[in-house]
Amino acid sequence: MMKAAVITVSDSVSRGEVEDRRGPAAAAALESYGFQVSEQRVVPDGVEPVRDALRMLIDEVSLIVTTGGTGFSPHDLTPEATTLVVQRRAPGLAEAIRAAACSENPHGMLSRGVAGIASRTLIVNLPGSVSCIEEALAVIGPALRQGVELVIATQSDHNADYS
Repeated sequence: MMKAAVITVSDSVSRGEVEDRRGPAAAAALESYGFQVSEQRVVPDGVEPVRDALRMLIDEVSLIVTTGGTGFSPHDLTPEATTLVVQRRAPGLAEAIRAAACSENPHGMLSRGVAGIASRTLIVNLPGSVSCIEEALAVIGPALRQGVELVIATQSDHNADYS
């Protein structure tokens, strides 16, 4: 089973003022797609906390999803932190998330989330609400396993003809 991690990005959750409902929602959705969520972390908003958490997990898991910090607020810096860590972008995942969100709510286009590959780990920024997390993973979830298989160079339906 492929290991995944979930990072909740939130000042209020990291201070213990609000219960984290986003991380568990993302973990449950990932598990439904066959991932073993071996790590769930909460970090405050900001480039450094997110960047550091991503770097710590890259060699531990094949997939990292973040929740929160992708909007227009001055403290929403998850995409900036992720961009510092990824070596190759995977724009189709972020575009699919935004396209699906926009079909339900025009505010979906305000998400600045990114996706990319760092070493042998796929990283995807998800929005910060439980319903948006569930919608996003419903859209990209079916492709995540194959995407991760390609990143870690395991045999998949896609590369079976090329080996």
